Amino acid sequence: MFDLSNRTILITGASSGVGKHLAGTLAGCGARLVLAARRTAMLAETQVGIEGAGGTAVSIAMDVADEASVIAGFDAAEAAIGPVDSVVANAGMTIGGSALGMAVEDFDRIFAVNARGVFLTAREAARRMIVQGAAERQHGRIVLISSVTAQYVQPNNPIYSASKAAVNQLGRTLARDWSGKGVNVNIVAPGYMRTELTDDWLDSDKAKALLATFPRRRLMDVDVLDPIVTYLCADASAQVTGGVFTIDDGQTL
Repeated sequence: MFDLSNRTILITGASSGVGKHLAGTLAGCGARLVLAARRTAMLAETQVGIEGAGGTAVSIAMDVADEASVIAGFDAAEAAIGPVDSVVANAGMTIGGSALGMAVEDFDRIFAVNARGVFLTAREAARRMIVQGAAERQHGRIVLISSVTAQYVQPNNPIYSASKAAVNQLGRTLARDWSGKGVNVNIVAPGYMRTELTDDWLDSDKAKALLATFPRRRLMDVDVLDPIVTYLCADASAQVTGGVFTIDDGQTL
């Protein structure tokens, strides 16, 4: 079920946090990894770690908010390691604060990465998978990383939450549109965990107060996403598409 030795997986936002961790996990299951992000120096560290453990990885520069960069990134990936048959669209950003004081430029930045970036990544992946015969092989896998904030209201984080709600609906619609083309699209919505993206906020008094409301009074470990993401990238998930998988240790109960 978790054998990915026949898979070439491109993961965005692979330079740190969830993306970096998942890259190591997927490589450990045998996948060939394409590590994509803007911070290429940090990608190199991830690549060295994967190769040091006996895996295969290449690093490419990609700004998911820029269509030309996404296309060029897939071109570079194919030239370096061959066709990509699985994608984890993980790149994301956040800017917290009240909507009353948020600059419209910050709204645009968040949606450019979290919504448009996911769309551009998924669309380019699907286009290539279809050309490569996904309909016959039933082999295409696209996993979108969302957030529990897509459905659970987090105070003072309206734009990030809205962008992740967009990811959920985008993923389900793309799954329907591509259901006859051999491309599965699924969404994973994690709960609160400590990563580079959340470190500063999680040390705040507001975050500590929120933590106290969780049934288990704890944050998740990043490796809690390993089983579901691995499964959704694998052959075993051939009949799973359009799903939104909430992994939150009961935080939203």
